[in-house]
Amino acid sequence: MQTSLSTSPLPVPVQDGAVVTASLRVDLVEDSAGLEALHPEWRGLLKASGVDCLFMSWEWLGTWWKHVSAGRRLHILAVRRDGRLIGIAPWALRPAQPGRLVPFRALEFMGMGDIGSDYLDLIARPEDESDVVKAVGDYLEKHRMFIEFQRVKHSSQRVATLVSRLDQAGWQTQQLITENCAYLDLKGHTWKSYLSTVSRAHRANVNRRLRRLKESFQSVEFQKVTDEATRIACFKDFAHLHALRWSGDERSTAFTGPDVMAFHEDFSRLALERGWLRLYVLRLDGKAVASTYSFRYGDVFYYYQAGYDPAYCSYSVGLSTLAMAIEQSIEEGITEIDFLHGEEEYKALWTRTRRDLERAQCFPPNIYGVMYRKAMDVRRGIKRLIRWPNRLREAQA
Repeated sequence: MQTSLSTSPLPVPVQDGAVVTASLRVDLVEDSAGLEALHPEWRGLLKASGVDCLFMSWEWLGTWWKHVSAGRRLHILAVRRDGRLIGIAPWALRPAQPGRLVPFRALEFMGMGDIGSDYLDLIARPEDESDVVKAVGDYLEKHRMFIEFQRVKHSSQRVATLVSRLDQAGWQTQQLITENCAYLDLKGHTWKSYLSTVSRAHRANVNRRLRRLKESFQSVEFQKVTDEATRIACFKDFAHLHALRWSGDERSTAFTGPDVMAFHEDFSRLALERGWLRLYVLRLDGKAVASTYSFRYGDVFYYYQAGYDPAYCSYSVGLSTLAMAIEQSIEEGITEIDFLHGEEEYKALWTRTRRDLERAQCFPPNIYGVMYRKAMDVRRGIKRLIRWPNRLREAQA
């Protein structure tokens, strides 16, 4: 369902310097039918925007809505000029969470929760960004909804401009860098030239581990999924290896629960159809021992999740699988490996470059906004108290 919310006349310059008035309309999309109807326009607009990435795709966010939206309500703003889609605010309303001291519902980007979406943003063509931000800002000022935007690229001018506008309108705003994404810039590199950029010790270790696999096993196969039957079989291998990897003291929630598994089953199928899926399985003498579940979108390889059999740790099968995936990516012409958010130590072996992600919170200028912000301050204080004993133990270690 789409509800027309507002229209506003905007000046639009034309080639001869004259100014004409165009009608700008904001439609609210609140259900699956409305989301489905946006699909063709969404893909074209995203491709033309400056934020085109896997996690902003209709396929990723639509699959999220279908399987893991967890009680949220769609609240997508579609901005149109004379009927033509020029911007999308891909948002959802998160319900109140009294048990977590979150007293009211809040507006956030689609894709939040258990699937690890990064680089969330507003979608607009570069030439339309200011008009889209203005239209979205007008809507927020009118409806005064609590806002919590997470995993936004710190360099996003669209979100920064929107937050600044609300701040000037009397809202209380907070922006904080919370995480970063390590990435490899592979432009112009061969596998050999890229390895020359890492430390001598890591380069020697990678070469030694790859050589040992060939010396220790009669068959070393690095299988890439290329068809649906293989996807089904290899995804089962990956899920099993991921569970083995996290079966010890360390735990992961990345692939737990039927809803999350349904999301990945559905999205991996779509990704294969689109040519995005990069699901690899390392087999030693025919046995699946390590796997990476990743995606190629454009010229970027998103290293999403991995798993391995701890029984083969002495062969460093996790490291070897990642090395093979990077080498394969370079051969494909991929120009970047994105390790996504997380502070895992292995990332520093491969790269020192990072992109910051931020959280932006905006509280409307009314009593509810004041109450919400105070609740967030209390919640942060409790979290600090909970973490304090662990930090004290670390300092004393």
